[in-house]
Amino acid sequence: MKWGTKYGPEYVNRLYAMVRRNLSGDFKFVCLTDDGNGVRPEVTCLPIPPLNLHLAPGQRDGAWKKLTTFEKDLHGLSGPALFLDLDVVVVGSLDAFFEQPGEFLIIHDYDRPWRRGRITGNSSVYRFELGAHADVLAYFRANMDKVQAEYRNEQTYLSDVLHKQGKLSYWPDGWCPSFKYHGIPTWPTNYWEEPFVPEGARIMVFHGECNPPDALAGRRNRAFRFIKPARWVAKYWKE
Repeated sequence: MKWGTKYGPEYVNRLYAMVRRNLSGDFKFVCLTDDGNGVRPEVTCLPIPPLNLHLAPGQRDGAWKKLTTFEKDLHGLSGPALFLDLDVVVVGSLDAFFEQPGEFLIIHDYDRPWRRGRITGNSSVYRFELGAHADVLAYFRANMDKVQAEYRNEQTYLSDVLHKQGKLSYWPDGWCPSFKYHGIPTWPTNYWEEPFVPEGARIMVFHGECNPPDALAGRRNRAFRFIKPARWVAKYWKE
């Protein structure tokens, strides 16, 4: 899913290339977007369904748009779907993501001392049956202000609802590590050791401090946080 100007078409094109290299058999690669210019022809670009958020002046709609993937009829698409954020880097086979049992699978949000025991999923990578969770989107559309006041973001809302329905499951530990938490050597070794791909990883998730091109260049967006260039990114993040 791509909207606005933060991510250009190269992110879509590289994501498609990574999926093609790491997923067996045929598949349909869909990008829900407000601008399909520059996207390679193998990708099917379709409009993002309207969400009609009630936003205050200057307020961003953020990732709430992801909930539109749960339309009852999403442009006539059907079957199992694997949602991938544009800024992930695929580093291993994706076949198992379609073989893992479960109605709805998502990353178990990364455990930190201040948020242990949470059921929240990280929505960078999730799998579901198209049209199967339309109630999640319908309730949000009917109760936008209430949901946004109660939940910090779309993934906390989504996780809570599906957990209460008994449908929430998580990917096995290690499949989708965080670059920020699991791929950067601890201080002070980050000054002489390069970022790395943890053993068993299939998808590296970039959230918060840098995107793949930043990691490749050795940049972080927080002061006094140093990393060496993650040269391994060039091996995977390419068309």
